[in-house]
Amino acid sequence: MNWRDYWNQDTPIYVNERHKLLHYRLIANDIIGLIPSPDAVVLDYGCGEALLADKVAARCARLYLSDAAPLVRDRLNERFRDNERITVLATDDVADLADSSIDLIVVNSLVQYLSLDEFRGLLRLLHPKLKDNGRLVLGDVIPPDISPLIDAKALLSFAWQGGFMRAALGGLARTAFSEYRKIREELGLSQYSAEEIADLLDDAGFVPERAARNLGHNQARMTFVGRPAQALDTDDLTER
Repeated sequence: MNWRDYWNQDTPIYVNERHKLLHYRLIANDIIGLIPSPDAVVLDYGCGEALLADKVAARCARLYLSDAAPLVRDRLNERFRDNERITVLATDDVADLADSSIDLIVVNSLVQYLSLDEFRGLLRLLHPKLKDNGRLVLGDVIPPDISPLIDAKALLSFAWQGGFMRAALGGLARTAFSEYRKIREELGLSQYSAEEIADLLDDAGFVPERAARNLGHNQARMTFVGRPAQALDTDDLTER
């Protein structure tokens, strides 16, 4: 089994429905805060179930939800079939989007499931899709020095605030014996330092910047913003 197969099924990654709802509400609010204007075109790449994508779509002109798992896409199509602002895509279909057509691309909690070559390929794919003043946001990047205990502590803090502490404690116990732990031990999770992410973004033609806070609840992880370098160079020349 690979990570794509793992996510193409119901998983125990959320300890209960309240956890899932609060997680997706937080991510939706974070994405809304990144949308530059009501006319913006937004791509959420590797979106997962995106339970509150309709709230995001209400703040922009077009929202593309892209996920590799057919089960996830089926659920998204069912949930948002009446929303004319939302289009559900397979990740392979993103290549067909017009170049220079996207204002904001969000890739949240996905980089850890990609190999280095896959990550580089994704950056090369997404760069031409952005408008000159567009932004690529990489969220929930795992640094090399983080441990599962830090992730567990972040979850328990989120659970305490969200009122699902008992379920979180039970969920952590179940995870210790779950398929997620087994596949994580077999395949591992990709981890990057801030310097490594900056270098990868730079190599792909972006000007990188680390955001002040991470998307989602776990502030031990990192978020980065990449802007097309050529556009910034042109702006600099114009200002001179």
